[in-house]
Amino acid sequence: MAPTLDYHVASPEAIGSSLGSKLERLRLSKNINQSALAEEAGVSRRTITRLENGDGTSLDTLIRVMRALGIVDRLETLLPDPATRPIERIKLGGRERKRARMKKGSSADAWSWGAETDEQ
Repeated sequence: MAPTLDYHVASPEAIGSSLGSKLERLRLSKNINQSALAEEAGVSRRTITRLENGDGTSLDTLIRVMRALGIVDRLETLLPDPATRPIERIKLGGRERKRARMKKGSSADAWSWGAETDEQ
């Protein structure tokens, strides 16, 4: 089994390469060649190669390939529904959050133009 990638510290390139490798292993486990997957997904074989190598591809390509592999339903776990946070809903009185707000005294408020010290 391949070592697990720490997504918190990994570069975007490393994450793309890891995801591409997983897609390739999944494709091979289903005994599908790149040409057949490309045809099913509606992309070129070269695009499949680039995706599996972790090279830049579009989100559209990833979705098409996941659909062709029969795993598009896994996208639901990629970004959890933010509306299902009961504690925050209670704090907001049942309303949905409409905008983000920085807390007072946060690091974004600490700096302003001209705050640097002038050393002469």
